[in-house]
Amino acid sequence: MTEPADRPDRPERPAHPDRLDRPGPTTVLVIAKEPVPGRVKTRLTPPYTPDEAAQLAEAALYDTLQAVRAMPARRRVVVLDGRPGSWLPAGFDVRQQCDGGLDERLAAAFADSAGPTLLIGMDTPQVTPQLLSPALDFGAWDGCDAWFGAAEDGGFWALGVAAPDPRLLRGVPMSTEHTGAAQRARLTAAGLRVRDLPPLRDVDTADDAERVAAAAPAGRFAATLARLTPVTGR
Repeated sequence: MTEPADRPDRPERPAHPDRLDRPGPTTVLVIAKEPVPGRVKTRLTPPYTPDEAAQLAEAALYDTLQAVRAMPARRRVVVLDGRPGSWLPAGFDVRQQCDGGLDERLAAAFADSAGPTLLIGMDTPQVTPQLLSPALDFGAWDGCDAWFGAAEDGGFWALGVAAPDPRLLRGVPMSTEHTGAAQRARLTAAGLRVRDLPPLRDVDTADDAERVAAAAPAGRFAATLARLTPVTGR
């Protein structure tokens, strides 16, 4: 994918450049799907073609990984459905997703992690190091057992736990307007002290894409959206 001339490929400026020489306390998992036309962002089609939807998915994943890369972390892992591509920056390990429903895949991702772990998706390219900082900084787990980031559609975009336990996710109904509430309730029912990250909008529809691009106009996602022309009206 060709980038606009005014958008060079380089990492975002670290939020804490003086701290990146030592690892943070938290492993970051990015749950992702390989941006293959027809397999990602299918709700963007129409108005976008499957190839354009895949370009937007790749841009969203790129922006997300750059935000994670700019924060101190013990380890950075892409939990991937598919194969890694040129969108994968240095500094990330890749782990394949297991089979099963989303709750099982998320549970397995946490089961393979030890110590404080934060999982985020690839659907919120407006995420920034500043938004992630409360859950990834060096005092993130002082008096805290879990971090939760609600999505505006009723799901969640971030979930962190000090002690990963797949039972916290298995059986939570996914992809509903009540998923976020159910997942947060599972955390509190387990007696965990939960802190919240700001709610964010997932990119699912064309309207979501426009709103997210407007919220993060300097990102690759916004630049990609700006150069794409919807099928309608061609």
